[in-house]
Amino acid sequence: MPDLRHTDIQYLHGVGPKRADLLKKELGIASYYDLLYYFPFRYIDRSVVNHVNELTGDEAAVQLRGRFITFTTAGEGRKRRLQALFTDGTGTIEVVWFNRVASIQRSYNTQTQYILFGKPTMFNNHLNIVHPEVDVASGEIVNQGLQGVYSLTEVLRNHSFTSRAIHKLVVSLLSTPAVSHIEETLPPELMQRYRLMPLGEALRNIHLPADQRALQRAQLRLKFEELFFLELNILHYIKGSSRRLVGHVFSQVGAYFNGFYHNVLQFPLTGAQKRVIREMRHDMGSGKQMNRLLQGDVGSGKTVVAFMTALIALDNGYQACIMAPTEILAGQHLETIKPLAEAIGVKVALLTGSTRKKQRDTIHEALLSGELQILIGTHALIEDTVQFHNLGLAIIDEQHRFGVAQRARLWGKNRVAPPHVLVMTATPIPRTLAMTVYGDLDVSVIDELPPGRKPVTTVLKHEPDRFKMYQFVGSQLRQGRQAYIVYPLIEENEKLDLHALEQGYEQVCDVFPHYNVAMVHGRMKPAEKDYQMNLFASGQAHILVATTVIEVGVNVPNASVMVIEDAERFGLSQLHQLRGRVGRGADQSYCILMARSDLGRDTRHRLQVMTQTNDGFVVAEEDMKLRGPGDMEGTQQSGIAFNLRITNLAQDGQIIQLVRNAAEDYLRDDPKLESTWGRKMAAHLREIFDKQANWGLIS
Repeated sequence: MPDLRHTDIQYLHGVGPKRADLLKKELGIASYYDLLYYFPFRYIDRSVVNHVNELTGDEAAVQLRGRFITFTTAGEGRKRRLQALFTDGTGTIEVVWFNRVASIQRSYNTQTQYILFGKPTMFNNHLNIVHPEVDVASGEIVNQGLQGVYSLTEVLRNHSFTSRAIHKLVVSLLSTPAVSHIEETLPPELMQRYRLMPLGEALRNIHLPADQRALQRAQLRLKFEELFFLELNILHYIKGSSRRLVGHVFSQVGAYFNGFYHNVLQFPLTGAQKRVIREMRHDMGSGKQMNRLLQGDVGSGKTVVAFMTALIALDNGYQACIMAPTEILAGQHLETIKPLAEAIGVKVALLTGSTRKKQRDTIHEALLSGELQILIGTHALIEDTVQFHNLGLAIIDEQHRFGVAQRARLWGKNRVAPPHVLVMTATPIPRTLAMTVYGDLDVSVIDELPPGRKPVTTVLKHEPDRFKMYQFVGSQLRQGRQAYIVYPLIEENEKLDLHALEQGYEQVCDVFPHYNVAMVHGRMKPAEKDYQMNLFASGQAHILVATTVIEVGVNVPNASVMVIEDAERFGLSQLHQLRGRVGRGADQSYCILMARSDLGRDTRHRLQVMTQTNDGFVVAEEDMKLRGPGDMEGTQQSGIAFNLRITNLAQDGQIIQLVRNAAEDYLRDDPKLESTWGRKMAAHLREIFDKQANWGLIS
């Protein structure tokens, strides 16, 4: 559809230059194609008219037919608002406008019958609708049947854009000759095998569904197409990269690995740890570059696995590096690995932004000569001055904290051939998301905890329970344990009515006058933050009051309590990461979620998930259902992302598996996309992904 892609949206009837500029800036709609593929996020049956006396305030949207009784204005200046009473004969409801008060007041009267469409809410025990769509009542409005509702921004609303306005533009677009004959993008055999609706028909029915069945068929077709080209792109790259990217062959497991495993390792590996080590040994001995994602919940033993994988590189005459997102995490990796490495004669060093020049020069020299075998560090590892003698394995911890461009620079540190790549995360990734986003990576999962680790007990408490919560924390401190208390903010914010960190710090100091309290937040200078964190890590401070800067990278086995204030303000994955800071020793640990009593249904459900399971993958699946998958390829930091327009990864797992199988089947018959339809689809792939780098090759 080259004409649609390159026809500026300003030329569509009803748009023009000014509205086009708004659509481009706010919704990314720059062309006819962009508008055609800007799908409704839900649908309302406009043939149904609701009654005021039946409303509860929990409805997603309602349609009312009646008249305005009164109009009044209140407030001054920016706080001026227009209030109206609307009746449909069964009751009255308040309608409020905060913008364009004068023009709206001129537009409506008390004699005309109107159709109101909007979301009712309960405010001060009264129902109201804020900024509804208002139309003069007519058979045309009420008899439209299913009508799509489009997402808008506040800026668009302030410029008189409504969902109905987008709908009218789509209707105008669908009536243009350019859209009347849309070229098919999928081969006939796929269309027939999966009984898919033709593309043109699907695009019409996604915006103007004839009925519920036509809408469902249109959604299936467009989800299938969206996922098919995403999977085709990933699988095509996998096949291409497996031919192109030759990897270093690690053919032997020698003295370093065996010496550590038999003589130094003081605890048995779990079955999951042994399994993933075998998977990585196979990859690194295959002659192809390893590109593997290692998932493991907090405390599952990823660091030991990473170290043993590095020893395989050393046994074959190569160097290894481990890159972590913070100096604290890099330092903790060094503390864990250095004594293990020294026990078998392996030389390890730490390189961060704080490393002094003299020490840095020594590291550079030892690294280039090959004397230094494992380098641990932060972003400092990707500086041009850091050159390896023979880098064979690059390990990236908490990989989502790095931009892809940063990871790419580490990937290029071996000029002969790219090093094997192992990316690790303690953030569990739902299966459907891993299949789609990390489809180009082999995935290993450590799905069991080491023996002796007790699951963290998680409870939900409210403000009336605060005194008992402090009593419990005190009992743990008296047993020699330590505690975290986490707040979502640094300074008081009346609008959000949250406990501020500084206020909380003072309160904690008052409640526990005989214990040392440290405080850490993101606005501190790195040196001060490290000093405060080290007070807690060393045991000199008994309580650490902090923001979410401690979410990743703090390992204090003696800490047995995690208190999370205003827990309703955190996402599930973030709560799970914070909970992972405790339960790292042999003692029973606890996570206390402090939240308001008047929680909404979804919020209460989210917090109850935390109290019901310690399984990070269950938490991740629930989190994705509630919040959506977010940035698709984790490339937002580099300004490149593939956003799904219609697929919901949390709900469409069956379709994802179906489409992946379909893409694999197609590539089995046409691996290089050289057939007539293969060439068409390759061209379509270039149109979709041309501006995106092949980030899959660098994990």
